[in-house]
Order: sequence, then structure tokens, then C-alpha cells
Amino acid sequence: MSKSFGAMSVAQLSVLIQSGAADPVDVTEAVFESIANYADKAVFTVLTESRAMAEARASSKRLREGRSLGLLDGIPIAWKDLFDIEGLATTAGSVVLAGDAPAKCDAAVVALLRQAGMVAVGRTNMSEFAFSGLGINPHYGTPVNPRGTDLPRIPGGSSSGAGVAVAAGLVPVAMGTDTGGSVRIPAAFNGIVGYKATSGRYAMDGVYPLAKSLDSLGPLCRNVRDAVWVDAAMRGRTAPDVVERPLQGLELLVPENAVFDGAEPGVVAAFEAALERLQKAGARVSRAVIPAFDEIFDLMTRYGPLVTAEAFALHCERLAGPEAERMDHRVVMRTRLGSRTTLPDYLRILEARRRLIADVERLVGDRLIAFPTVAHVAPPIAPLQQDDELFFATNNKTLRNTALGNFLDWCGVSIPCGTGLSGMPVGLLLSATARRDEALLGIGLAAEPVIRGDFA
Repeated sequence: MSKSFGAMSVAQLSVLIQSGAADPVDVTEAVFESIANYADKAVFTVLTESRAMAEARASSKRLREGRSLGLLDGIPIAWKDLFDIEGLATTAGSVVLAGDAPAKCDAAVVALLRQAGMVAVGRTNMSEFAFSGLGINPHYGTPVNPRGTDLPRIPGGSSSGAGVAVAAGLVPVAMGTDTGGSVRIPAAFNGIVGYKATSGRYAMDGVYPLAKSLDSLGPLCRNVRDAVWVDAAMRGRTAPDVVERPLQGLELLVPENAVFDGAEPGVVAAFEAALERLQKAGARVSRAVIPAFDEIFDLMTRYGPLVTAEAFALHCERLAGPEAERMDHRVVMRTRLGSRTTLPDYLRILEARRRLIADVERLVGDRLIAFPTVAHVAPPIAPLQQDDELFFATNNKTLRNTALGNFLDWCGVSIPCGTGLSGMPVGLLLSATARRDEALLGIGLAAEPVIRGDFA
């Protein structure tokens, strides 16, 4: 039974806990047993067993007394190593922060989910300082994608441990951050659901930043309903407020530029098959060029990426001192590129971003945008560790599709839609323009079983 609790969805486990068929203490003990027995020790950077057992005992007592805090009471959750957890240093996947003072209090969203009764079991591994879409970490190890059957493959990043922890059945949900795809990429690579909210939907207090203009949060979980439940609690709601929306008459826009460039045939085939299923279920699909995509890439070429400029501003002193020698050299190299973006360049990027967001909102309207989350399946780890040129090229391609949504302030949910090369999962990304999260999630509830098809 030890593995089955973590392999359940939040909703399935909630039914057992709320009905008294499972006790939160037993659930939490079983989760830690599963983690201890799991061969890959790079998934978590730290386990918070004492805290988790205290939270589980408190949940168990409430439930026995008829004082449940709601649907999430007693549900285990893992937190990416960017979220402050009281009493622990927030290391952001880096050894240079390991000696920092422990956090005096939980991050705002950690506190909200604790108030909802969730049980924090530990911190998950990540790309150092969240600055890679691949999930490789030379300090704490690289979690291996559990879907790979031929050779060790990347988990996706930067929320690498979060994706693996859920996909491997260790926890039902893990929290990630997403600046250029860091929730949706590991979700796609590991065959689970990843929801990135519109930036600003949740309180960011106590979350270590990468690029504040682009940073957002979201859960990695088994299905869209789990994301809906966790989303409500992250906003301080006592119950979910997202309503399932019909697929009949749903309008989907599939971009004709950028997102399919260099895509693996298996990825395209899985995406198109899911799109055909959605059409049979009543959705209407149109295809068009989104000019803003090309302009975003032109801006990056001319002025440098926005994320790199803001990451350099955050880390410039660290990069100029001895700490840089203790960092992943690939993170150092990429971050230093931000020094090329001058202040006038940075302001031009921000102005162009405001204009492009408005342009795309007018173009898209009430439609959802659909395209592959990533244009390829999870590649092998070893070649990326050995070849920096391959690492950077693969990282850029991995982040390309999802980063467009961050720049345009979209919300998005990646849903498994089939498999590609070597039987590895493929994700279909549904996105909506800013602050249309309820519409996105409501449609996602109805669309998920259609998108998944036979994918388990």
C-alpha cells in the first residue's frame, strides 16, 4: 500500500481521507516509505519528516473530531526548493545559498496550503537558480525521468524534482515555479499535468525569484481537477470555484509559425491526433500566424532575452565574486549574457512587451491557443552533461514554445496527449490570455480525457 497513496490523484486520496478510509498519519508514513525505497535520491533535496508528521497528526485529529479544513486536509505536497519553509535555508538548487540563514516563516503560498491542511513532505530538486529547462543539476544530482525505459533521460526543468516526484508516484502533487516553462516542461516530459497561472495570481512573498517580470507559480499533478483544487487553496479559497465548461463550440487557435519548427514527427503526430479528437468532441480549430511570436524572437536577438537581463541584475554581484566558481558553469555562462542588455534596451523590451500583449489579446480574443508543450520528447542526460554546445541548443529549443506564453503573460496547462520517440510522453499545451485562468481550467476539465486519449 505504501506506493499507492503517492500514486493517487489528489481527488482520489481526498475521498479516502475524508471518508475515514485512510488516516493522514498512515498516508504520510507511507509516502516517506515510498521515498526511502525509491532508488533515485536526486528527487528531493531535503525531507521535512518532523514537520510533516506533526501536520498529519493535526489533520488526523481534526478529521476524527469532524473539523475537516476541506478537500485538501491531510494531502501530502512537495515544494520546489525556491519556496521558503520555516526553519530551512532556501537554496534554490545551489550550494552557494546552503549556508544562508533559515527562513523565519513559510512563503505565503506554503502558509496558505498549510492552512488548507496540506502536509509538506519536503523540498524537490531543481535546475540551479531555476535557470534551465532541462533539469540538470551538478550539485544535488539530476533526477531521472521515470518514463524512460531505454536510458536515463532528463526530467525537464527547472522544476525537475517536482515533475519526477509526481510521475514516480511519490507524492500526488508538487509545487513548481514557471518563468519560461519550468512547470509545463517537466509536466510534458514526465507525462503529468502542469498548470502555470497568470503572473500575479498568487502571492509571491517568500519565493526566490529568477525574473520578476515573468515569474509565476503552479502545481504539477495527475489531472486538471487536482490543479483546480490546489489553485483555489493557493488563493485562500475554501472550495474550488472553477466550473467545467463544454467542449461544444470551443474555439482553438493553432499557431502556424515558430512552435512546430524542428518538431519531432512523433510529437506532431500525437498533437494532431489529440486535436482531431477535440474536433470530434465539438471544438472548432483554426490555424493562423501569430506575428508577435516572430517579433519576440527578433527582440531577443536584438536586445537579449528579458529573463537573462533580469537574472543578471539579480546575480551580478555573485557572478563577480568567488561564489561564481561554485555555481554550475552553464548557469554562470548564460546569466552573464544579461550584462549585454543595457538599461535603454531593457526599457525597450518592456515597452514592446506591453504592446505585444495587447496585440495578441486582440488577435486571440476568447479562443484558447493550442500547440505542443515541447517540440521534442525528453532527451538522454549523458550527452547534455558532456557537451555544452548541445546543452545550450537543447535548452533553447526546450524552452522555446513555453517561453512565448511567459512573455505574453498567458496562463497555460500542459496535458499528456500521447507518446513520441522511444515511447516518451508528449504534452499538449492549452493557453489563454492573461487573467483567463478560470476559463482555461474549466475547459481543461472537460478537454483532458479527450486530449489524453489512451495515454495513461
